[in-house]
Amino acid sequence: MVNITSLTGNGLRDWLIQRITAVILGLYFFLLMGFIFLHPDMQYQQWATLFQMPWFRIASLLALISLALHAWIGVWTVTTDYLKCTALRIGVQVLVFLVLLTSLIWGIEIFWGLT
Repeated sequence: MVNITSLTGNGLRDWLIQRITAVILGLYFFLLMGFIFLHPDMQYQQWATLFQMPWFRIASLLALISLALHAWIGVWTVTTDYLKCTALRIGVQVLVFLVLLTSLIWGIEIFWGLT
């Protein structure tokens, strides 16, 4: 049975996407920690300059999308395994989907200055 709330409808693909997004998030974390380590007396202007660089904006966007995908697959897995009441499961999934979508759109607006 294929669940329409699954990301790809294929457990192996969902598993692989979650692993790839975890690697992307890990690399982004180390990129941020490296920058902070190399700038121990960092001021606001250095931080703002980092976030104005196109390559860092792209990396941040990729990390944000990865976070949303990773979280969705995790929530989908947990809710399908532990919430047996279909109405409750769908309700939780819809709520989480809306929160993730809102966060993704808001993050894009923040990183790319669309507001």
